[in-house]
Amino acid sequence: MGIVPAGRLAWGVQLPVVAQSKMVASPWERGLGAGPLVESAKAADGAGAFYVAVCDHTAIPRAAAETMSTTWYHPFVTLSYLAAVTETTRLMTNVLVGPFRHPLETAKAVSTLDELSAGRALVGVGAGHVEGEFEALGVDFAERGSTLDESIDLLRVALADEYPAFDGPTLHVHGVGLAPRPVQDHVPIWVGGSSRPALRRAAERGDGWIPQGTPRDKMPEQIEYLERHRDDVRPGAEIEIGAMVGCHVGEAEWDVPRGALVASPDEIVESYNEYGSWGVSHLQVKLHARSLDEYCDQLAAFGSQVAPHLIRV
Repeated sequence: MGIVPAGRLAWGVQLPVVAQSKMVASPWERGLGAGPLVESAKAADGAGAFYVAVCDHTAIPRAAAETMSTTWYHPFVTLSYLAAVTETTRLMTNVLVGPFRHPLETAKAVSTLDELSAGRALVGVGAGHVEGEFEALGVDFAERGSTLDESIDLLRVALADEYPAFDGPTLHVHGVGLAPRPVQDHVPIWVGGSSRPALRRAAERGDGWIPQGTPRDKMPEQIEYLERHRDDVRPGAEIEIGAMVGCHVGEAEWDVPRGALVASPDEIVESYNEYGSWGVSHLQVKLHARSLDEYCDQLAAFGSQVAPHLIRV
């Protein structure tokens, strides 16, 4: 079920501050807290971002902490907090590691977030990748794919019915109810990942797909693979296709990270509309900046000078 209006190429952001990993965080984000996080979320909301997102890690193994850090804000706690200071932007988990939680617990959190935000919850899910984190949580890393599949299936039922009835390979649920109920008639579930199993999962179970690190030149073939499999298992199903991009709007008199597009608004529009020509409906945009103020200025510039001209066919 599509949520992005036809013809539109929507955009959203993974919020700064919430993940202090050296792999994803800019230097200015490190050590900051609630105030800058709220300011950036409000700026994204004001700029017209389709969603703001928070990622998911629980317990980082010491061997990985030097690079990843141990600071990863809890997605549902954070998004519920931000629901009170934003108005229109959707609140997205990007991505929730499905195997970490029982699907009923996830359904409770999603339903509560949707009710508190007046229907703005957007669920991104993935299988996870840090083996030591699975070990710490007592979750079977080798079975994470099948566990996620069953979790998505039960989550859908629990979001649709107050008293879910479900019999899966390992989980059986009958005779219990969950409320508050979601405001949305259908809470979207977007599947993250760029592996072939993740693409098949998005085709079989997802309302959308969130690539995780797919190079631009590989996007058309991954979209073709996903849609071909979708046509085999769910003919006619609408899947919102995503892409991850990075840019700085305007000139930059500093060393912007390698791979980022540093260009005028018109040049960014031309570049990103190619994604729209491939059928992509939403972009996750990494806006490169050196400070919170510059980041908020970049949000405003992208929202006013780039976003209105983004289209898809």
